Amino acid sequence: MPSAKPAANSVRIVRATSEDVERIAPLFDAYRQFYKQKSDVAGARRFIGDRLQREESVIFLALMDEKAVGFVQLYPCFSSTVMRRMWILNDLFVTPEARRQSAAKALMERARQWAVETKADGLWLETAVDNHPAQRLYESLGWKLDNDYYRYLVPL
Repeated sequence: MPSAKPAANSVRIVRATSEDVERIAPLFDAYRQFYKQKSDVAGARRFIGDRLQREESVIFLALMDEKAVGFVQLYPCFSSTVMRRMWILNDLFVTPEARRQSAAKALMERARQWAVETKADGLWLETAVDNHPAQRLYESLGWKLDNDYYRYLVPL
């Protein structure tokens, strides 16, 4: 029996490899621009290429009709208190034309599945305080706002 062809506009999530850098770079550049950074596709290409080549992050791509329309990037870290791996869900981006078509939800679910597969204690993320659409997505997927800890930053 032939395999079923995915429905048009259905989202397929794949783990990115070094061969996907050219597909990820423009998405990563658009993500950075969302956070008020200047466009730098060449820099995005280098940064993503380095992360994948050095195995310093895990990136999942959202594909619709084989076109890359979004990504999630996870960085490993460890919790000293529970002595287990954690994952930082550092970047999530979906192109405007692919929003509200379940791509972000599918990427978030794949990140969660990855954490389970790697026996992590959990995932954590941070987002801009005014990014209300993202906050609604996270909360709809069971993420809880951390009210127990303050975050500090020292600019260098």
